[in-house]
Amino acid sequence: MEIGQSIDGKTAVVTGASSGIGAETARELADAGANVVLAARREDRLDALANDIESGHEVTAAVVPTDVTDEGQVETLIETAVERFGSLDILVNNAGLAAGSDVESLSSEDYHTMMRVNCDGMFFATRAALPHLRESAGTLVFIGSFAGQYPRPFNPVYAATKWWTRGFAKSVSAQVGGDMAVTVINPAAVRTEFAVETDDDSFDAAPFEEQFEPGEAVEPTEVAEAVRFVATQSPSMVSELDLYDREKLTLF
Repeated sequence: MEIGQSIDGKTAVVTGASSGIGAETARELADAGANVVLAARREDRLDALANDIESGHEVTAAVVPTDVTDEGQVETLIETAVERFGSLDILVNNAGLAAGSDVESLSSEDYHTMMRVNCDGMFFATRAALPHLRESAGTLVFIGSFAGQYPRPFNPVYAATKWWTRGFAKSVSAQVGGDMAVTVINPAAVRTEFAVETDDDSFDAAPFEEQFEPGEAVEPTEVAEAVRFVATQSPSMVSELDLYDREKLTLF
C-alpha cells in the first residue's frame, strides 16, 4: 500500500514567501508538483522567486503582494488563490518577525508590530483559509519556534507570540477534528536573513545567516523539507514536528 499522498497539482499558499523559510518552502512544494501562491510585502522578490520556480518546474507560481497584518489583504490572498486554481489545499503560515529585546526597554511600537505580524497575521490567514481547507481536506501548517516551547530570557514577547502560535495551532486542530491536517513545525535558529531588530548593543543582531556557519543551525531547506513531509501525510497527520541543530538541547 502506498503511504502518504501526492500533492502534484495541489494549490499551496505560503506567507512570508519573499525569503528564507518561506521562499525555500515554496520551491520545495513546487518541486513536489504543487502550484504555489506567494505572499509577502516585497513584490520584487516575489516576482523573482516566481520566475525561478516556473523556469524549473511545470507548475504555476502566482504572486499576491500581501501585508498579513491587513485582514482585507489576507482575505484577498485566499480568494485569489481559490479563484485562480479552483481550490486551496495547503496553507503555510510562515510570516513572522522579531523586534526589541527585554520587556523593560521594548517599545510599544515593537510590541504591537510583533503581535500584529506573528499573531494577527496567522489568525487572519487561518480564518480565511479554513472553509477551503475543510472542503479539500487539506493541510494547515504553522511555522512555530523553539522559542515557543522553552522559557526564553531574551525577548519574552517574541517568545510569547510563538507560544501563541503553538497553542493556536493545537486548538484549531482540536476544533476542526478530522476535516483537515494541522501541523506546527518548531525550528530552532534557522540560517536565514532573519534578524532581531534591537537597540541592545549587548546582543548580536546580525542576520542568522551571518551569525551561524553551515552546520551550526537549522537550514531553511530543512524546514521546507519538513513542510513537504507533513503536507504529504494521509490519512494520518503530523501534529507537531521539532527541528533543532543536534547540540541545541545541551544548552539546558
